[in-house]
Formats: sequence, structure tokens, C-alpha cells
Amino acid sequence: MRFHRTAWWFVAPAILVISVFFILPVLAGFAMSLTDFDIYALADPANLRFVGLKNYLRLMETPLFWQAFGNTLYFVVVGVPLSIGASLGAALLLNSPLARFKSLFRTALFAPVVTTLVAVAVIWRYLFNTRYGFLNYALGGLGISPVDWLGYPRWAMPAIILFAVWKNFGYNMIILLAGLQAIPGELYEAARIDGASRWRQFRFVTLPMLAPVMLMVSILTIAGYFQLFAEPYVMTQGGPLQSTVSVLYFMYEEGFKWWNLGSASSVAFLLFIVIFAVTAFELRRAPRWGAT
Repeated sequence: MRFHRTAWWFVAPAILVISVFFILPVLAGFAMSLTDFDIYALADPANLRFVGLKNYLRLMETPLFWQAFGNTLYFVVVGVPLSIGASLGAALLLNSPLARFKSLFRTALFAPVVTTLVAVAVIWRYLFNTRYGFLNYALGGLGISPVDWLGYPRWAMPAIILFAVWKNFGYNMIILLAGLQAIPGELYEAARIDGASRWRQFRFVTLPMLAPVMLMVSILTIAGYFQLFAEPYVMTQGGPLQSTVSVLYFMYEEGFKWWNLGSASSVAFLLFIVIFAVTAFELRRAPRWGAT
């Protein structure tokens, strides 16, 4: 009994910090989502009214919310496989026995992760520029006419996806590289003795052994990509024609442009439900991957 009491004293500071800076704000945000908290209530709490689920029901009837959700889903469905694929490819190359200057390339590929997102987003805006951007300059060398990457609805979101993959794949690359280095070399040696090709070694040794790491990477990447905000905020401001408005961007405008803080809080909890459901689905799929 004394041992348990001592253990609680050790974890009490962490529990206190989590309660003050996480649990209480979450509960306050949920309570706010059930009210019509706006700029008038901010000026005078007497104007605050309890509206129940009206904020959630109103969102279901808001076309812009559904467009923002569709844009975010498009970003996740296309961007997550590209990001994980780029991360896995880079990790395999860095783990190759033929790779030279591994530390240099590992540092260079990880560098975008630790750079300021707003700063590199501004640079990428110039790269995507229709008149003097490097990307259109390269296309011009191939005889392809310039593309208005950030000004045409069809290309704006793919351009943001390309930037996001470049910005974020290095983080997963380091995690996957650690997973690759943890695979026992004896398994590959046994596979080579059995006559397995490199593809079969990758399919029947690397992927099954890397499955738990891939599960964690996929969950982290999906959760992060659902929270798309800074890229469209800096590069397109949600345009053109609202083709890059994300759920978080919509929440930002609801809360800090129109001061509908109750509605913005309901957006946050709907997004939480979606991320929680996707995470639960990924965890249900884990046994198929061989994860425990």
C-alpha cells in the first residue's frame, strides 16, 4: 500500500500538468461547442446561451464545411500514401549497404522537417509561380506550357500535397530507418540461402517485420494530415474557389474571422471524431499486418 502511495506521488505532477493544460481545455472546448459563444458573449458573458447540438446540426447543413471536409479527405487519401512511400523509399536507400555518406544524406533529407513551415511555404510559392517559378521553367524546357499551380482549382491541392510530402516525409523516414535497422540480418541470410530474390526478401521479410512500425507511422501521418492548416493558409488562403479550404482552415475562419467560437469548437470535435474513427480502423487492421 505504501509503495502504491509513493508511486502516485511521483506521477502526480505529470497528471496535474496534463489535467490543467489538456483535459480541462478539452472539456471547456466541448462545453463551448454546446453554446452560441461569439463576440457578444466575449464582451458580456450574460449574452452566452446554451444551444445544445445546434452548432453540430448547422454544420451538417453548411456546404462550405462539406467542401472543406472533402478537400481534407482528398489531401489525406493522396498525401498519406505518397508521404509514407517517399519515407520508406528513402529509408531503404539509406539502409542499403551500397549507400555512401549516409549521415550526410540523412541530415539533408530530415532538414525540411525542422525548418519553419511558413518560411519554406513562402519559398514554395515562388517555385510554383506561373511566370518565373522554377517548376514552370523546368516544364518550359520540356516544351510544356506554364501551369497556374496555385491559381487553378484543379492544381492547387496537388501543389499543396507535393509541398507537404516534401516537408514531412523526413520524420517518418527516420522512424522507418530505425525499424529497418532493428530487423535481424539472419532473416535476410536465411532468405538468400533459400534462393529468395530481393523482391521476395522485401515482401516476406522486410514488410512483415516492419509492420508494427508502419502501423504507427500511418496513424501519426493520417492524424497529422487531417490537421491541414498552415499550408493553405500561407500559400493559397483557401483559394482558388475554396478548393484548398481544409477543416482546420474552416474552423479558423469560423472562430477568428467571424468570431463564432461555439461553432468553431464543434468543428474541432467533429474532426476529433473522424481522426479517432480512422485510428480505430487502423488498429483493427493491425492483426492483418502481423502487428500485435
